[in-house]
Amino acid sequence: MSPEITINSVQLTQASLPRTAQVQAVDQKGERRAGEIAQERPLTLYLDKQELVTVMTIGAEPELLALGWLKNQRIIERVQQIKAVQVDWETESAVVVSQLEQSVKTSDLGKKTVTTGCGQGTMYGDLMDYVSHLTLPKVTLKQSMIYALLARLASHNEIYKRAGAVHGCALCVGDEIIKFVEDVGRHNAVDALAGHMLLHELKGDDIIFYTTGRLTSEMVIKVALMGVPILLSRSGITQMGLDIAQQLGVVLIARAKGKHFLVYHGEKQIEFDQV
Repeated sequence: MSPEITINSVQLTQASLPRTAQVQAVDQKGERRAGEIAQERPLTLYLDKQELVTVMTIGAEPELLALGWLKNQRIIERVQQIKAVQVDWETESAVVVSQLEQSVKTSDLGKKTVTTGCGQGTMYGDLMDYVSHLTLPKVTLKQSMIYALLARLASHNEIYKRAGAVHGCALCVGDEIIKFVEDVGRHNAVDALAGHMLLHELKGDDIIFYTTGRLTSEMVIKVALMGVPILLSRSGITQMGLDIAQQLGVVLIARAKGKHFLVYHGEKQIEFDQV
Protein backbone atom coordinates (compact mmCIF):
# COMPACT_ATOMS: atom_id res chain seq x y z
CA MET A 1 0.00 0.00 0.00
CA SER A 2 1.30 3.44 -0.91
CA PRO A 3 2.02 6.03 1.83
CA GLU A 4 -0.91 8.20 2.87
CA ILE A 5 -1.38 11.91 3.39
CA THR A 6 -4.21 13.90 4.95
CA ILE A 7 -5.69 17.00 3.31
CA ASN A 8 -8.70 18.75 4.83
CA SER A 9 -9.27 15.70 7.08
CA VAL A 10 -9.39 13.37 4.06
CA GLN A 11 -6.94 10.46 4.09
CA LEU A 12 -5.48 9.74 0.66
CA THR A 13 -3.06 7.20 -0.71
CA GLN A 14 -0.33 8.47 -3.03
CA ALA A 15 -0.59 5.83 -5.71
CA SER A 16 0.65 7.75 -8.75
CA LEU A 17 2.35 5.41 -11.22
CA PRO A 18 4.99 5.92 -13.97
CA ARG A 19 3.22 7.62 -16.86
CA THR A 20 5.21 6.08 -19.71
CA ALA A 21 6.85 2.79 -20.69
CA GLN A 22 10.08 2.22 -22.59
CA VAL A 23 9.60 0.47 -25.95
CA GLN A 24 11.31 0.05 -29.29
CA ALA A 25 9.95 0.82 -32.74
CA VAL A 26 11.21 0.79 -36.32
CA ASP A 27 11.27 4.12 -38.16
CA GLN A 28 10.67 4.97 -41.82
CA LYS A 29 14.28 4.06 -42.63
CA GLY A 30 13.90 0.60 -41.16
CA GLU A 31 16.09 1.54 -38.20
CA ARG A 32 15.24 0.46 -34.68
CA ARG A 33 14.72 3.29 -32.18
CA ALA A 34 14.11 3.40 -28.45
CA GLY A 35 11.23 5.53 -27.28
CA GLU A 36 8.40 5.97 -24.81
CA ILE A 37 4.67 5.34 -25.00
CA ALA A 38 1.90 6.41 -22.63
CA GLN A 39 0.71 3.86 -20.10
CA GLU A 40 -2.99 2.98 -19.96
CA ARG A 41 -4.61 1.07 -17.11
CA PRO A 42 -8.17 0.34 -15.97
CA LEU A 43 -9.21 1.81 -12.63
CA THR A 44 -12.55 0.85 -11.11
CA LEU A 45 -14.13 3.45 -8.83
CA TYR A 46 -16.04 2.37 -5.75
CA LEU A 47 -18.09 4.51 -3.38
CA ASP A 48 -18.68 2.85 -0.01
CA LYS A 49 -18.25 -0.63 -1.55
CA GLN A 50 -20.53 0.18 -4.48
CA GLU A 51 -18.94 -0.21 -7.91
CA LEU A 52 -19.67 2.83 -10.05
CA VAL A 53 -17.44 3.03 -13.12
CA THR A 54 -14.21 1.82 -14.71
CA VAL A 55 -12.03 4.47 -16.32
CA MET A 56 -8.92 4.04 -18.46
CA THR A 57 -6.12 6.24 -17.15
CA ILE A 58 -2.35 6.70 -17.08
CA GLY A 59 -2.58 6.74 -13.30
CA ALA A 60 -1.06 10.18 -12.81
CA GLU A 61 -3.52 11.45 -10.18
CA PRO A 62 -5.81 8.49 -9.37
CA GLU A 63 -7.08 9.85 -6.04
CA LEU A 64 -8.00 13.22 -7.55
CA LEU A 65 -9.55 11.47 -10.55
CA ALA A 66 -11.87 9.47 -8.26
CA LEU A 67 -12.89 12.57 -6.30
CA GLY A 68 -13.39 14.70 -9.40
CA TRP A 69 -15.48 12.05 -11.14
CA LEU A 70 -17.81 11.92 -8.14
CA LYS A 71 -17.94 15.73 -8.00
CA ASN A 72 -18.70 16.14 -11.70
CA GLN A 73 -21.44 13.50 -11.46
CA ARG A 74 -22.89 15.56 -8.57
CA ILE A 75 -22.65 12.56 -6.22
CA ILE A 76 -20.28 14.46 -3.93
CA GLU A 77 -20.66 18.19 -3.36
CA ARG A 78 -18.32 19.02 -0.45
CA VAL A 79 -14.99 17.73 0.79
CA GLN A 80 -16.59 17.21 4.23
CA GLN A 81 -18.54 14.31 2.72
CA ILE A 82 -15.31 12.33 2.18
CA LYS A 83 -13.40 10.29 4.76
CA ALA A 84 -10.76 8.62 2.61
CA VAL A 85 -9.62 7.71 -0.90
CA GLN A 86 -7.63 4.50 -1.24
CA VAL A 87 -6.11 3.42 -4.56
CA ASP A 88 -4.71 -0.11 -4.97
CA TRP A 89 -3.20 -0.91 -8.36
CA GLU A 90 -2.96 -4.63 -7.56
CA THR A 91 -6.75 -4.76 -7.62
CA GLU A 92 -7.00 -1.82 -10.05
CA SER A 93 -9.43 -0.08 -7.72
CA ALA A 94 -10.05 3.34 -6.17
CA VAL A 95 -12.25 3.17 -3.07
CA VAL A 96 -13.83 6.38 -1.81
CA VAL A 97 -15.12 6.15 1.76
CA SER A 98 -17.80 8.76 2.30
CA GLN A 99 -19.90 10.27 5.05
CA LEU A 100 -23.01 10.42 2.90
CA GLU A 101 -26.27 9.98 4.78
CA GLN A 102 -27.67 7.58 2.20
CA SER A 103 -26.19 5.24 -0.37
CA VAL A 104 -26.07 6.02 -4.07
CA LYS A 105 -28.47 3.91 -6.09
CA THR A 106 -26.23 1.99 -8.44
CA SER A 107 -29.30 0.98 -10.45
CA ASP A 108 -29.66 4.65 -11.37
CA LEU A 109 -26.03 4.95 -12.41
CA GLY A 110 -25.47 1.63 -14.10
CA LYS A 111 -22.10 -0.08 -14.44
CA LYS A 112 -20.03 1.71 -17.06
CA THR A 113 -16.57 1.61 -18.55
CA VAL A 114 -15.13 4.90 -19.81
CA THR A 115 -12.78 4.30 -22.71
CA THR A 116 -9.97 6.59 -23.81
CA GLY A 117 -12.07 7.83 -26.71
CA CYS A 118 -13.05 11.45 -27.12
CA GLY A 119 -16.63 11.12 -25.91
CA GLN A 120 -17.00 10.18 -22.27
CA GLY A 121 -20.68 9.43 -22.11
CA THR A 122 -20.99 9.32 -18.32
CA MET A 123 -22.80 12.58 -17.61
CA TYR A 124 -25.87 11.23 -15.83
CA GLY A 125 -29.22 12.95 -15.87
CA ASP A 126 -30.08 16.23 -17.51
CA LEU A 127 -27.24 18.42 -16.29
CA MET A 128 -28.38 21.33 -18.41
CA ASP A 129 -31.35 21.87 -16.10
CA TYR A 130 -28.88 22.11 -13.23
CA VAL A 131 -26.17 24.26 -14.78
CA SER A 132 -28.68 26.69 -16.31
CA HIS A 133 -29.28 28.00 -12.78
CA LEU A 134 -25.58 28.62 -12.10
CA THR A 135 -24.29 32.18 -12.01
CA LEU A 136 -20.68 32.49 -13.16
CA PRO A 137 -18.67 35.59 -12.27
CA LYS A 138 -17.99 38.22 -14.93
CA VAL A 139 -14.23 38.49 -15.29
CA THR A 140 -11.91 40.38 -17.59
CA LEU A 141 -8.45 39.42 -18.79
CA LYS A 142 -5.74 41.09 -20.82
CA GLN A 143 -4.39 39.91 -24.13
CA SER A 144 -0.87 40.24 -22.70
CA MET A 145 -1.79 37.94 -19.82
CA ILE A 146 -3.09 35.31 -22.25
CA TYR A 147 0.24 35.44 -24.11
CA ALA A 148 2.19 35.09 -20.85
CA LEU A 149 0.07 32.13 -19.76
CA LEU A 150 0.43 30.37 -23.10
CA ALA A 151 4.20 30.80 -22.88
CA ARG A 152 4.21 29.12 -19.47
CA LEU A 153 1.93 26.33 -20.64
CA ALA A 154 4.27 25.58 -23.55
CA SER A 155 6.82 24.20 -21.08
CA HIS A 156 4.31 21.67 -19.72
CA ASN A 157 2.68 18.74 -21.56
CA GLU A 158 5.65 16.64 -20.43
CA ILE A 159 4.18 13.23 -21.26
CA TYR A 160 2.86 14.43 -24.62
CA LYS A 161 6.33 15.62 -25.61
CA ARG A 162 7.87 12.28 -24.63
CA ALA A 163 5.19 9.84 -25.72
CA GLY A 164 2.15 11.58 -27.26
CA ALA A 165 -1.33 10.03 -26.89
CA VAL A 166 -2.42 12.20 -23.94
CA HIS A 167 -4.33 15.40 -23.21
CA GLY A 168 -3.27 18.07 -20.73
CA CYS A 169 -5.45 20.33 -18.59
CA ALA A 170 -4.53 23.06 -16.13
CA LEU A 171 -5.98 25.34 -13.48
CA CYS A 172 -4.49 28.82 -13.85
CA VAL A 173 -4.78 32.10 -11.97
CA GLY A 174 -3.55 35.00 -14.05
CA ASP A 175 -0.46 33.70 -15.84
CA GLU A 176 0.36 31.27 -13.02
CA ILE A 177 -0.30 27.53 -13.36
CA ILE A 178 -1.52 26.14 -10.03
CA LYS A 179 -2.19 22.54 -11.14
CA PHE A 180 -1.44 20.66 -14.39
CA VAL A 181 -2.64 17.13 -15.16
CA GLU A 182 -2.17 14.87 -18.19
CA ASP A 183 -4.15 11.72 -18.96
CA VAL A 184 -5.13 9.53 -21.90
CA GLY A 185 -8.60 11.10 -21.94
CA ARG A 186 -9.20 14.80 -21.53
CA HIS A 187 -12.23 14.13 -19.32
CA ASN A 188 -9.98 12.24 -16.89
CA ALA A 189 -7.72 15.28 -16.68
CA VAL A 190 -10.75 17.55 -16.13
CA ASP A 191 -12.08 15.28 -13.39
CA ALA A 192 -8.67 15.16 -11.67
CA LEU A 193 -8.61 18.96 -11.56
CA ALA A 194 -12.18 19.01 -10.25
CA GLY A 195 -10.95 16.65 -7.53
CA HIS A 196 -8.09 19.02 -6.73
CA MET A 197 -10.53 21.93 -6.39
CA LEU A 198 -12.87 19.86 -4.21
CA LEU A 199 -10.07 18.62 -1.95
CA HIS A 200 -8.58 22.08 -1.44
CA GLU A 201 -11.97 23.86 -1.41
CA LEU A 202 -11.01 26.15 -4.27
CA LYS A 203 -13.58 28.40 -5.87
CA GLY A 204 -13.49 28.89 -9.61
CA ASP A 205 -14.13 32.66 -9.63
CA ASP A 206 -10.62 33.72 -10.64
CA ILE A 207 -9.54 30.50 -12.39
CA ILE A 208 -8.79 30.03 -16.08
CA PHE A 209 -9.22 26.42 -17.20
CA TYR A 210 -6.81 25.34 -19.96
CA THR A 211 -7.11 22.20 -22.06
CA THR A 212 -5.33 20.79 -25.08
CA GLY A 213 -8.59 19.13 -26.16
CA ARG A 214 -11.47 20.55 -28.15
CA LEU A 215 -14.25 22.41 -26.40
CA THR A 216 -17.34 20.22 -26.64
CA SER A 217 -20.64 20.58 -24.81
CA GLU A 218 -19.47 18.20 -22.04
CA MET A 219 -16.28 20.18 -21.51
CA VAL A 220 -18.17 23.47 -21.17
CA ILE A 221 -20.71 21.91 -18.80
CA LYS A 222 -17.98 20.41 -16.58
CA VAL A 223 -16.11 23.70 -16.35
CA ALA A 224 -19.35 25.51 -15.48
CA LEU A 225 -20.04 22.90 -12.77
CA MET A 226 -16.62 23.75 -11.33
CA GLY A 227 -17.62 27.43 -11.20
CA VAL A 228 -14.89 28.43 -13.68
CA PRO A 229 -15.79 31.36 -15.98
CA ILE A 230 -12.97 31.12 -18.57
CA LEU A 231 -12.14 28.18 -20.85
CA LEU A 232 -8.95 28.28 -22.91
CA SER A 233 -8.04 25.60 -25.46
CA ARG A 234 -5.25 24.83 -27.87
CA SER A 235 -7.81 23.02 -30.02
CA GLY A 236 -11.13 23.97 -31.63
CA ILE A 237 -14.75 24.06 -30.51
CA THR A 238 -18.07 22.47 -31.45
CA GLN A 239 -21.32 24.27 -32.20
CA MET A 240 -23.03 22.84 -29.13
CA GLY A 241 -20.05 23.79 -26.98
CA LEU A 242 -20.43 27.37 -28.22
CA ASP A 243 -24.21 27.38 -27.70
CA ILE A 244 -23.86 26.25 -24.10
CA ALA A 245 -21.02 28.71 -23.39
CA GLN A 246 -23.25 31.53 -24.66
CA GLN A 247 -26.11 30.32 -22.49
CA LEU A 248 -24.01 29.95 -19.33
CA GLY A 249 -21.70 32.94 -19.83
CA VAL A 250 -18.46 30.99 -20.18
CA VAL A 251 -15.68 32.94 -21.93
CA LEU A 252 -14.57 30.63 -24.75
CA ILE A 253 -11.07 31.05 -26.21
CA ALA A 254 -9.80 28.42 -28.65
CA ARG A 255 -7.01 27.72 -31.16
CA ALA A 256 -4.71 29.33 -28.60
CA LYS A 257 -1.00 28.81 -29.19
CA GLY A 258 1.91 31.20 -29.11
CA LYS A 259 0.41 34.59 -29.90
CA HIS A 260 -2.64 33.36 -31.74
CA PHE A 261 -6.13 32.76 -30.35
CA LEU A 262 -9.78 33.07 -31.31
CA VAL A 263 -12.42 34.36 -28.87
CA TYR A 264 -15.68 32.65 -29.73
CA HIS A 265 -17.62 34.07 -26.80
CA GLY A 266 -16.91 36.83 -24.28
CA GLU A 267 -14.83 39.13 -26.48
CA LYS A 268 -16.06 42.16 -24.51
CA GLN A 269 -14.28 40.73 -21.46
CA ILE A 270 -10.90 40.72 -23.24
CA GLU A 271 -8.70 43.83 -23.06
CA PHE A 272 -6.74 43.83 -26.32
CA ASP A 273 -3.67 45.61 -24.98
CA GLN A 274 -1.16 44.13 -27.45
CA VAL A 275 -2.89 44.48 -30.79
